[in-house]
Amino acid sequence: MRTLLSLLLLAVLAAPGRAQSDKYEFRGAWIATVANLDWPSCTSGCSSDVQKQDLIDILDGLQEVGVNAVVFQVRTESDALYDSPFEPWSYWLTGQQGQAPAPYYDPLAFATAEAHARGMELHAWINPYRADRGSDYVKDESHVTRAHPEWILSFSTGIKILDPGLPEVRDHVASIVGDIARRYDVDGVHYDDYFYPYPGTGFSGITDEDAATFATHPRGFTDQGDWRRDNVNLLVAQIQDTLQAVRPEAVHGVSPFGIWKNNVPSGVRGLDAYEVIYADATAWLDAQTIDYLAPQLYWSSDAIINGSFNRQPFGALAQWWESVRNDRHVYPGLAAYRTGQAGFDTSEIPDQIRITRSREGIDGSIFFRANAGVLQSDRGLSDSLRTDLYATRALPPVMPWKSLDAPGAPTGLDAVPDPQGEPGATVLTWTAPADGAADTRFYAVYRVPEADAGDLDAALERAENLIGVTGETTFTDVRLDGSGLTYVVTAVSTNSVESAPSNTVVFESTDAETSGPTALLALDAPRPNPSAGPVTLSYRLGVPAAVTLRVVDVLGREVARLADDEPQSGRQTVTWQARTPGTYLVVLDAEGQRTVRPVVVVR
Repeated sequence: MRTLLSLLLLAVLAAPGRAQSDKYEFRGAWIATVANLDWPSCTSGCSSDVQKQDLIDILDGLQEVGVNAVVFQVRTESDALYDSPFEPWSYWLTGQQGQAPAPYYDPLAFATAEAHARGMELHAWINPYRADRGSDYVKDESHVTRAHPEWILSFSTGIKILDPGLPEVRDHVASIVGDIARRYDVDGVHYDDYFYPYPGTGFSGITDEDAATFATHPRGFTDQGDWRRDNVNLLVAQIQDTLQAVRPEAVHGVSPFGIWKNNVPSGVRGLDAYEVIYADATAWLDAQTIDYLAPQLYWSSDAIINGSFNRQPFGALAQWWESVRNDRHVYPGLAAYRTGQAGFDTSEIPDQIRITRSREGIDGSIFFRANAGVLQSDRGLSDSLRTDLYATRALPPVMPWKSLDAPGAPTGLDAVPDPQGEPGATVLTWTAPADGAADTRFYAVYRVPEADAGDLDAALERAENLIGVTGETTFTDVRLDGSGLTYVVTAVSTNSVESAPSNTVVFESTDAETSGPTALLALDAPRPNPSAGPVTLSYRLGVPAAVTLRVVDVLGREVARLADDEPQSGRQTVTWQARTPGTYLVVLDAEGQRTVRPVVVVR
């Protein structure tokens, strides 16, 4: 009893009343395709356009509530929801395994492009071993159960899996991952908790089905349980090596069952992954063969449920997984689909998000699942996300062991009133960086209030100033609600490393009745930069204004005055030729607004 009370106290202490959001947080949602749980809503007799629109609707809904990463299931039972050279088209896509969608399209390519356009990562979700979940549809002749029956373990439930003990199975799965990473612009590869089979009604779990494989490939093991766990460990390591070779910027994530072992942490009771499905997630963390772990913590944070002690308290389990993370990221899986069940009132998932935010070593969470858990729930979660918990946008967290190179800065940021939008709406446009140490994945759009504009670097670290993340070079701000606002954009790498800021655009309202910007000032980056010759300086005024354009050195001494309180409007371009190499600042002043850009002159 003392151990149980200690566990429950730990769970309570791990859950503060309210925690603040942060600029970096993984906000994921699983999109399940097996059995058409989330998508597609129709298969046979359904046009590709309908399926595409269904997926767009899901992505739009997730973007609206603030999700920044989707985990999209593309391999449900040794099949493919993409154009695979290894496995047949999924039954869950077209209603006939092996049949391509008509008109043809590639769901993974489509989903990746659409997610990126909305500023969301896409992680390709596969089931590594499952070959047949007991489905009664006809398997295509190319399906592994027919093409390689010698690779299959069959169970009394009708479930069939690829034999984890076979080297050729590990090679096969790793080749599939490598193919996805090579041909698709995915941000990560993710797999779930289906390793060796779970027990079920009339089925106690695996017994001697793989005895022949153990006898043939023991690798020095005498304990079959240890051997099975090592089989899984070998696959995890091989997938990591494959991703590093093919797409090192892609992240590698696994979502295991939420209890590692019984009585870990002390007092926890329930089925455990270590002994039942032979998954030792701590081994992957210890070896750092994954980038993130998303343990499925599908239990309540309540200490008492229906008059009984909660033996799987969310807070204690989350804190334990945090404690073994070994410098890898942890994003607990949240059972959003359980809202309304015992222990899961409408405040449960919001409370769990606050618990994760209270833990320094937890970097986000993932909802199971997109439709039933978030978008189609009538219990208010989407409203809570949109208006409170995810009201400010966030970037996925930086992984320090990945590349920390930054993209080049966007240039030519400009802003104009949206003539067809809501009153006060402003359309921002910019030019993608021409170069940089890293490729650009997204753009982060900031709207900085006048009080914060004096220290732009600090302002860009505040989550409340991040108003959008997009894969496009345009963004519409429909919530212009004050004066003295500065817009700025950064380019964001695949590892959420930001570039230097773009030029700034300042909005200054001079009339409370005005619905749109009355003064918009944009100074482009000097070109070329660095320069060994003439430097082109371009800027734009949204309204006529008196302009002063100067060049000063790093000591603040003026070296050139290119415009001196001259009335100007529209876009202007001037050329400046430096006489001495060095670092200079181009200073543009108009109507009390100032924008500064650096330029380096070389011999």
